Amino acid sequence: MATGTPSRTGSPAPVRTDTLGIELWYVRDGLLEPTRHVRPVTQATSRLTLNELATGPNPAEAAAGLSSDVPPDIEIDGIDDGVETLVVGPGFEAGGTTAVRLRQAQIVYSLTQFPSVERVVFRRTGRPDPAALGRADLADLLPPIVVTAPGVGAAVPNPVTVAGTADVFEATVNIRILDSAGRTVATGFTMASCGSGCRGGYRTTLGYRVDSDQPGRIEVFEVSVRDGRRVNLVSRPVWLTR
Repeated sequence: MATGTPSRTGSPAPVRTDTLGIELWYVRDGLLEPTRHVRPVTQATSRLTLNELATGPNPAEAAAGLSSDVPPDIEIDGIDDGVETLVVGPGFEAGGTTAVRLRQAQIVYSLTQFPSVERVVFRRTGRPDPAALGRADLADLLPPIVVTAPGVGAAVPNPVTVAGTADVFEATVNIRILDSAGRTVATGFTMASCGSGCRGGYRTTLGYRVDSDQPGRIEVFEVSVRDGRRVNLVSRPVWLTR
């Protein structure tokens, strides 16, 4: 389970018209985990995304166990009919097949948030282009439960919207919110659009009660049918507001 406490100063500011919220897919425990950054608006969204992946997680995200292994020397060759071509250096292949697939997955999932990109080609100079990769080609690197909102360390409204995807038994996704003392201040559940062998989306809104703005945690999990334990748990540090 990831740990880490967000700081008030590290919480993202409300999104304005001159800012852009981007979804970044980092790595935790060998699988993908998304979060969100808010940056000044730009038309060069792919370049911004690759730069953010190369820079890596902020302190709150790193404390929650997130990491990135995307190198900074990736060039963008262009987008044609939904396929974005990137030119990568020899260092991109360091670490073996597993490491390469994780880098590819970070990039593919992050870039395909934009409507103009459906698949990505990772080109090496002097070699034939490999097949373009989409999200489905790398879906085995997703954990059973993915939380796409809120982002790690985000200041969350009250009530808060919790969203993501899941492949869990009978599509049942459970949620609880804990305050700074670890006390449960809200519980709920929702249904993913698919489950028990297929991945579906989920989204729900949950209210909570705290006496003051404070660090807290949102846990999203599956309840084991065998013994009632919380399994496949994603623990996301956030900033709770009254």
